[in-house]
Amino acid sequence: MTLPHPDRVRAAGAALAAEASRFSGYGWMRGTSGNLSVVVERDPLVLAVTASGLDKSELTDRDVVLIDAAGDALDPHDTRPPSAEAGLHAHIAARTGAGAVFHVHAFDAVVAGHRWPEGVEIRDMEMLKGIGHLAHGETVTVPVIANDQDMRVEAARFDEVYVPATAEVPEVPALIVASHGMYAWGVDVAAARRHLEIAEWLLRFAVATR
Repeated sequence: MTLPHPDRVRAAGAALAAEASRFSGYGWMRGTSGNLSVVVERDPLVLAVTASGLDKSELTDRDVVLIDAAGDALDPHDTRPPSAEAGLHAHIAARTGAGAVFHVHAFDAVVAGHRWPEGVEIRDMEMLKGIGHLAHGETVTVPVIANDQDMRVEAARFDEVYVPATAEVPEVPALIVASHGMYAWGVDVAAARRHLEIAEWLLRFAVATR
Protein backbone atom coordinates (compact mmCIF):
# COMPACT_ATOMS: atom_id res chain seq x y z
CA MET A 1 0.00 0.00 0.00
CA THR A 2 1.20 3.50 -0.82
CA LEU A 3 1.19 5.63 2.31
CA PRO A 4 -0.61 9.00 2.30
CA HIS A 5 1.47 12.09 1.55
CA PRO A 6 3.40 13.25 4.66
CA ASP A 7 1.74 16.68 4.51
CA ARG A 8 -1.69 15.07 4.88
CA VAL A 9 -0.47 13.03 7.83
CA ARG A 10 1.04 16.11 9.49
CA ALA A 11 -2.21 18.03 8.97
CA ALA A 12 -4.14 15.19 10.58
CA GLY A 13 -1.66 15.12 13.45
CA ALA A 14 -1.99 18.86 14.00
CA ALA A 15 -5.79 18.61 14.10
CA LEU A 16 -5.73 15.74 16.57
CA ALA A 17 -3.13 17.44 18.77
CA ALA A 18 -5.38 20.50 19.03
CA GLU A 19 -8.39 18.37 19.97
CA ALA A 20 -6.38 16.36 22.49
CA SER A 21 -5.24 19.57 24.15
CA ARG A 22 -8.83 20.78 24.33
CA PHE A 23 -10.14 17.54 25.84
CA SER A 24 -7.22 17.30 28.26
CA GLY A 25 -8.23 20.73 29.50
CA TYR A 26 -11.71 19.36 30.20
CA GLY A 27 -10.16 16.53 32.25
CA TRP A 28 -11.28 13.89 29.72
CA MET A 29 -7.79 12.72 28.67
CA ARG A 30 -5.80 12.62 31.88
CA GLY A 31 -2.20 11.51 31.49
CA THR A 32 -1.94 9.13 28.56
CA SER A 33 -5.61 8.09 28.53
CA GLY A 34 -7.90 8.32 25.52
CA ASN A 35 -7.19 8.35 21.81
CA LEU A 36 -8.33 10.25 18.74
CA SER A 37 -8.34 9.41 15.05
CA VAL A 38 -9.11 10.93 11.68
CA VAL A 39 -9.56 9.23 8.30
CA VAL A 40 -6.89 10.21 5.79
CA GLU A 41 -7.83 7.70 3.07
CA ARG A 42 -11.20 6.04 2.56
CA ASP A 43 -10.51 3.31 -0.01
CA PRO A 44 -8.60 1.48 1.26
CA LEU A 45 -9.28 2.80 4.75
CA VAL A 46 -6.34 4.55 6.42
CA LEU A 47 -6.60 6.44 9.69
CA ALA A 48 -4.17 8.60 11.61
CA VAL A 49 -4.54 7.73 15.30
CA THR A 50 -2.77 9.18 18.29
CA ALA A 51 0.30 7.19 19.28
CA SER A 52 0.18 5.13 22.48
CA GLY A 53 1.75 6.13 25.78
CA LEU A 54 1.93 9.90 25.26
CA ASP A 55 0.58 12.65 27.48
CA LYS A 56 -2.44 13.83 25.50
CA SER A 57 -2.04 17.42 26.66
CA GLU A 58 1.37 17.65 24.96
CA LEU A 59 0.87 16.06 21.52
CA THR A 60 2.43 17.54 18.39
CA ASP A 61 1.57 17.11 14.73
CA ARG A 62 4.02 14.18 14.57
CA ASP A 63 2.38 12.12 17.32
CA VAL A 64 0.12 10.00 15.13
CA VAL A 65 0.45 6.49 13.73
CA LEU A 66 -1.14 5.31 10.47
CA ILE A 67 -3.40 2.26 10.75
CA ASP A 68 -5.42 0.16 8.32
CA ALA A 69 -8.99 -1.13 8.52
CA ALA A 70 -7.92 -3.82 10.99
CA GLY A 71 -6.23 -1.33 13.30
CA ASP A 72 -2.73 -2.49 12.39
CA ALA A 73 0.16 -0.06 11.94
CA LEU A 74 0.96 0.66 8.29
CA ASP A 75 4.31 2.42 8.19
CA PRO A 76 7.13 -0.13 8.56
CA HIS A 77 9.54 2.68 9.46
CA ASP A 78 7.40 3.87 12.38
CA THR A 79 8.04 1.66 15.41
CA ARG A 80 5.61 3.47 17.70
CA PRO A 81 2.50 1.46 18.58
CA PRO A 82 -0.92 2.94 17.82
CA SER A 83 -3.32 3.33 20.71
CA ALA A 84 -4.68 0.06 22.06
CA GLU A 85 -8.19 0.87 20.84
CA ALA A 86 -7.09 1.61 17.25
CA GLY A 87 -8.99 -1.39 15.91
CA LEU A 88 -12.29 -0.08 17.28
CA HIS A 89 -11.59 3.35 15.78
CA ALA A 90 -11.12 1.76 12.38
CA HIS A 91 -14.25 -0.36 12.78
CA ILE A 92 -16.41 2.61 13.76
CA ALA A 93 -15.07 4.67 10.86
CA ALA A 94 -15.80 1.85 8.42
CA ARG A 95 -19.22 0.98 9.86
CA THR A 96 -20.57 4.52 10.21
CA GLY A 97 -18.72 6.35 7.42
CA ALA A 98 -17.28 8.76 10.01
CA GLY A 99 -14.30 10.92 9.14
CA ALA A 100 -13.14 11.24 12.77
CA VAL A 101 -13.55 9.09 15.89
CA PHE A 102 -12.79 10.38 19.38
CA HIS A 103 -12.40 8.30 22.57
CA VAL A 104 -12.10 9.95 25.97
CA HIS A 105 -12.41 8.97 29.63
CA ALA A 106 -15.06 11.49 30.65
CA PHE A 107 -16.00 10.66 34.25
CA ASP A 108 -19.76 11.10 33.99
CA ALA A 109 -19.91 8.87 30.92
CA VAL A 110 -18.33 6.08 32.96
CA VAL A 111 -20.77 6.70 35.81
CA ALA A 112 -23.70 6.66 33.37
CA GLY A 113 -22.54 3.37 31.89
CA HIS A 114 -22.32 1.90 35.38
CA ARG A 115 -25.81 3.06 36.37
CA TRP A 116 -27.57 2.18 33.11
CA PRO A 117 -25.77 -0.78 31.50
CA GLU A 118 -28.65 -1.33 29.06
CA GLY A 119 -28.21 2.18 27.62
CA VAL A 120 -28.80 5.74 28.78
CA GLU A 121 -32.21 7.10 27.74
CA ILE A 122 -32.51 10.84 27.23
CA ARG A 123 -35.49 12.86 26.05
CA ASP A 124 -36.94 16.38 26.10
CA MET A 125 -33.57 18.12 26.21
CA GLU A 126 -32.73 21.03 23.93
CA MET A 127 -29.14 19.82 23.63
CA LEU A 128 -30.30 16.71 21.79
CA LYS A 129 -30.43 18.85 18.66
CA GLY A 130 -26.62 18.99 18.82
CA ILE A 131 -26.44 15.28 17.97
CA GLY A 132 -29.12 15.51 15.29
CA HIS A 133 -32.22 14.52 17.28
CA LEU A 134 -35.43 16.23 18.36
CA ALA A 135 -35.47 18.41 21.46
CA HIS A 136 -38.92 17.07 22.40
CA GLY A 137 -41.00 13.97 21.82
CA GLU A 138 -38.17 11.54 21.02
CA THR A 139 -36.32 9.15 23.33
CA VAL A 140 -32.64 8.90 22.43
CA THR A 141 -30.60 6.02 23.84
CA VAL A 142 -26.83 6.28 24.15
CA PRO A 143 -25.77 2.61 23.93
CA VAL A 144 -23.50 0.91 26.44
CA ILE A 145 -21.26 -2.09 25.77
CA ALA A 146 -19.12 -4.13 28.14
CA ASN A 147 -15.40 -3.49 28.19
CA ASP A 148 -12.89 -5.93 26.69
CA GLN A 149 -9.20 -5.72 25.81
CA ASP A 150 -9.81 -7.45 22.46
CA MET A 151 -10.96 -4.87 19.93
CA ARG A 152 -12.50 -7.60 17.76
CA VAL A 153 -14.83 -8.37 20.64
CA GLU A 154 -15.56 -4.68 21.08
CA ALA A 155 -16.27 -4.28 17.37
CA ALA A 156 -18.80 -7.13 17.51
CA ARG A 157 -20.44 -5.55 20.55
CA PHE A 158 -20.58 -2.22 18.76
CA ASP A 159 -22.40 -3.85 15.85
CA GLU A 160 -24.96 -5.31 18.26
CA VAL A 161 -26.01 -1.89 19.57
CA TYR A 162 -25.34 0.47 16.65
CA VAL A 163 -28.44 1.63 14.78
CA PRO A 164 -27.61 3.20 11.40
CA ALA A 165 -29.36 6.37 10.35
CA THR A 166 -32.57 6.16 8.35
CA ALA A 167 -34.48 8.77 6.38
CA GLU A 168 -36.62 9.38 9.48
CA VAL A 169 -34.19 8.96 12.39
CA PRO A 170 -30.49 9.89 12.49
CA GLU A 171 -27.91 7.74 14.22
CA VAL A 172 -26.79 8.29 17.79
CA PRO A 173 -23.12 9.20 17.20
CA ALA A 174 -21.89 8.16 20.64
CA LEU A 175 -21.12 5.00 22.59
CA ILE A 176 -20.24 4.25 26.21
CA VAL A 177 -17.80 1.45 27.04
CA ALA A 178 -18.63 0.39 30.58
CA SER A 179 -15.97 1.01 33.22
CA HIS A 180 -13.83 2.64 30.55
CA GLY A 181 -14.99 5.74 28.67
CA MET A 182 -16.95 6.98 25.69
CA TYR A 183 -16.63 7.29 21.93
CA ALA A 184 -18.16 9.83 19.58
CA TRP A 185 -17.74 10.30 15.87
CA GLY A 186 -18.72 12.55 12.99
CA VAL A 187 -18.18 13.33 9.36
CA ASP A 188 -15.11 15.39 10.24
CA VAL A 189 -13.12 16.61 13.24
CA ALA A 190 -15.53 19.47 14.00
CA ALA A 191 -18.57 17.17 13.94
CA ALA A 192 -16.89 14.54 16.10
CA ARG A 193 -15.94 17.23 18.63
CA ARG A 194 -19.47 18.62 18.66
CA HIS A 195 -21.02 15.19 19.15
CA LEU A 196 -18.57 14.33 21.92
CA GLU A 197 -19.14 17.57 23.81
CA ILE A 198 -22.93 17.42 23.46
CA ALA A 199 -23.18 13.74 24.41
CA GLU A 200 -20.95 14.27 27.45
CA TRP A 201 -23.12 17.20 28.58
CA LEU A 202 -26.29 15.12 28.25
CA LEU A 203 -24.75 12.24 30.19
CA ARG A 204 -23.52 14.62 32.88
CA PHE A 205 -27.05 16.00 33.22
CA ALA A 206 -28.51 12.50 33.49
CA VAL A 207 -26.03 11.52 36.20
CA ALA A 208 -26.64 14.73 38.16
CA THR A 209 -30.44 14.67 38.07
CA ARG A 210 -31.53 11.02 38.34
